[in-house]
Amino acid sequence: MVSSKTAATTAPSGKKTTGQRLSRANRSSYFARREAAKVLQTVLHGDTKRRAVGSIKSLVYSPSVRNKKATFALVCQTLKYLSIIKDVLDSARVLNAKWKRQEGLMYIIAYDILFGQEILPVGDAEKFLLLQKDAIQLALARLLVRKKVKRVEDLMDLYQIPDVSKPRYVRVNTLKLDVESALHELGRQYQVQKDDMVPDLLILPPGCDLHDHPLVRNGSVFMQGKASSMVAVALGPEPGWEVLDACSAPGNKTVHLASLMKGKGRIIACELDDERVKRLGDTVRLSGATSILSLAFDLCSNVFLHGDFLKLNPMDPSYSKVHAILLDPSCSGSGTTAERLDHLLPSYTAGDATDVAGTERLNKLAAFQKKALEHALSFPAVERVVYSTCSTHQIENEDVIKSVLPYAASHGFQLSTPFPNWPRRGLPLFEGCLNICFEQIQSRTKRVSSLLCSSKRALPEAWNSQSV
Repeated sequence: MVSSKTAATTAPSGKKTTGQRLSRANRSSYFARREAAKVLQTVLHGDTKRRAVGSIKSLVYSPSVRNKKATFALVCQTLKYLSIIKDVLDSARVLNAKWKRQEGLMYIIAYDILFGQEILPVGDAEKFLLLQKDAIQLALARLLVRKKVKRVEDLMDLYQIPDVSKPRYVRVNTLKLDVESALHELGRQYQVQKDDMVPDLLILPPGCDLHDHPLVRNGSVFMQGKASSMVAVALGPEPGWEVLDACSAPGNKTVHLASLMKGKGRIIACELDDERVKRLGDTVRLSGATSILSLAFDLCSNVFLHGDFLKLNPMDPSYSKVHAILLDPSCSGSGTTAERLDHLLPSYTAGDATDVAGTERLNKLAAFQKKALEHALSFPAVERVVYSTCSTHQIENEDVIKSVLPYAASHGFQLSTPFPNWPRRGLPLFEGCLNICFEQIQSRTKRVSSLLCSSKRALPEAWNSQSV
């Protein structure tokens, strides 16, 4: 809606109009729309090419975005209504060639005009669309009539725009803070409860934005989903062990291992990508885990970073004391649609989200996953291996596990049952498939798809029962 009051006088470009100076809120909204437009443009371009530069969250929470909260809200809400906004703008025929080249900004402003907050004509783009406001609103009214609905909510149901809502999980980093203290601090602002299965995991209501919370910023708690948090617990490392994290960046699972080991022992982290190595280093330093796990270019003596896990020689004496291996390899990521907000993307709402990865890519990923899992099973002293993915595809989960079972048996391994009380298990494709567990979020699945293999060699009987 356009304000009936006199518009503020100084636009963000510094050009004067009439009246008083822009309020801080209006100025902030102006820049938030520009930041949101850049993110939206990047997301839509990646979705069209099926080659995403990053998730919505990673783009919004990059250092270059200043007003993260407002930008995130604008991007998500605009994507939620995007199909309707596109139909309205096409029907109204208000965009010329110049503004079509800035479609991201047009979509953001159109959202505010149709469904969002009252905006002022403080920029050229806002002025242009506000002049077309009547035509845009008329196009929306005609769309409602054409679709035979009376409300926008009913229109959204017709467009099958999903509303995926899930709790906010945070894992307490017990290297820095105990669970009760975290409960007390977070409970000042939110309703918080403990997870009934994963130690140190807390559950908050959906929509809690904790990115700027002091406990998150100082590494006392990590924003980490339940499925992700299940993996290190499934491995069950003990203080003093040597553990190998085969594909470690960005490092949440790595530092979770350090927390479970109470900062005692040695963790060998493997990561190929240089940029991801930097992020891993940041995570390790934030967690306070540098005494047990740090990077080879840091100051601490326990710095053990290796690039390519597949190039490690299992017979090298350096790994003769490795008790356990966590293998969370590259995968399609098809199970993280809720976290990445992929359900808001045009390709997802069009119904072709399952085709994004492509059969050829899935086959290549599965081949790599099998090779990596067999390599993990070949370390002579290893007693436990956990294999996990964030994929919904059978080819990356049950099929990979089934393919390595003969090899695992030849090295003295057997399937163990992670989280025996967890009700959702693997597909009934082979004997032992119920040892696989996964987490289901509404109609979408995120698998923790853990293959926990326990060595038969010199293992106390109790260890198999402890290998949750």
